[in-house]
Amino acid sequence: MANPEAHRHHNSQHHRSKSKPSSSAGRPKPRPKPRVSLIKLLRVASVAGGIQFGWALQLSLLTPYVQQLGIPHAWASIIWLCGPLSGLLVQPLVGHLSDRCTSRFGRRRPFILAGAVSIIISVLIIGHAADLGWKFGDTKKHRHAAVGFFVFGFWILDVANNVTQGPCRALLGDLTGKDHRRTRVANAYFSLFMAIGNILGYATGSYSGWYKVFPFTLTPACNISCANLKSAFFLDIGFIIITTYISIMAANEVPLGSSGAPNVEAEEESGSAEEAFLWELFGTFKYFSRPVWIILSVTALTWVGWFPFLLFDTDWMGREIYGGEPNEGTKYDSGVRMGALGLLLNSIVLGITSLLMEKLCRKRGPGFVWGIANILMAACFVAMLIVTYVANNIGYLGKDLPPTSIVISALTIFTILGFPLAITYSVPYALISTHIQSLGLGQGLSMGVLNLAIVFPQMVVSVGSGPWDQLFGGGNSPAFAVAAVAALISGFIAVLAIPRTGAQSSRSQV
Repeated sequence: MANPEAHRHHNSQHHRSKSKPSSSAGRPKPRPKPRVSLIKLLRVASVAGGIQFGWALQLSLLTPYVQQLGIPHAWASIIWLCGPLSGLLVQPLVGHLSDRCTSRFGRRRPFILAGAVSIIISVLIIGHAADLGWKFGDTKKHRHAAVGFFVFGFWILDVANNVTQGPCRALLGDLTGKDHRRTRVANAYFSLFMAIGNILGYATGSYSGWYKVFPFTLTPACNISCANLKSAFFLDIGFIIITTYISIMAANEVPLGSSGAPNVEAEEESGSAEEAFLWELFGTFKYFSRPVWIILSVTALTWVGWFPFLLFDTDWMGREIYGGEPNEGTKYDSGVRMGALGLLLNSIVLGITSLLMEKLCRKRGPGFVWGIANILMAACFVAMLIVTYVANNIGYLGKDLPPTSIVISALTIFTILGFPLAITYSVPYALISTHIQSLGLGQGLSMGVLNLAIVFPQMVVSVGSGPWDQLFGGGNSPAFAVAAVAALISGFIAVLAIPRTGAQSSRSQV
């Protein structure tokens, strides 16, 4: 059988054989690299908190806000199409460029800094979209210019997030090298800071009085809801500046190609772990083993389950639970803020689960843990449908605020979903990395392959969920029903197939 690595790099002038004997022949054995301290890994991973703070605001507040600007619910999800598109195109390009970056500041840090600056610019545009639109002739009933500024800023934000996140994870991989245990620890730190960023972001989004703290945000074009969003983004900017500074100052990257650098070996190894472009990814599909296809299938179905929830979680709380509509009274805004509180609780569970992740997977196996988490996710989506049905039939919608029991039920569902979300953020990456590495295809390729399994389902959901919901009378229940089915199927596949393939892989490696 042809060597897949040779197929990928047959035009490369610096191709190296994958055979262990030939790679070590004729040169002295390199000195082992000193281990990077856990404190340094913790500081480098802290940038994930700043990035995720903005993601939390984006996920909790921007779908409701875009509807308040006048875009119908059926088309709100189309705006989110940029996320998977930029993940498909921008992330591989940035990975490719950062692998080859020869800046004196290092390979990854220039991209992390550029991404952070771009995030700051984008949230300023989003937060001031209504004010900018007002200057271009918008009225309170017609906000076409504001929508244009919002969409422009939103798409820059998605691109900037993808520019930043890939190099962040790659930087942690550079620092840990082949120390797999340190790599798991570094990813756990990354997930922990993601949880911290989520908690702070959702807490910020759930508070309704930020316009009093920043009174200048309230303008004729920007009402209280808009002013709260604008103020939240100001806090986001401050947090991103702090965490980005801590991270890039802790990394101490050595420029690529520097002789005598302590991480020269890691730089050389990374040459076979470049981020792959689309044509490279598709060209290697024929080499994938059955376990790889199973992991990719479960990942794709998992994200068919997650993306409707991430798009419409707070909107569901505002519409189906509180019975409100955008720009009609205060019920919708109250529901959105309560949804942000639920996501805060979700993130606390996510953070706790991230700390226990290695122990869970070591005890029960990653495939089993992933499968049970997805089955639990499906049960939670079914519970959301049940709560929606009960809310529609007990007679308070349109008349009063929801009963405490309904609100508590909804918050409980949000909280429980933190466990499967933590699994989704870590286990698929570890599994695909292990199986792709056994084929000799490199870490960059493994992340690119997994990225395809994530972004294509997101694109389908972005395009189809709004019209699909509208086809069945509006609301979010139809998309959640599809999500429940996808999560259930993926859970059973993971439980029944991945443990066996993992065992086979372990035996083959021995």
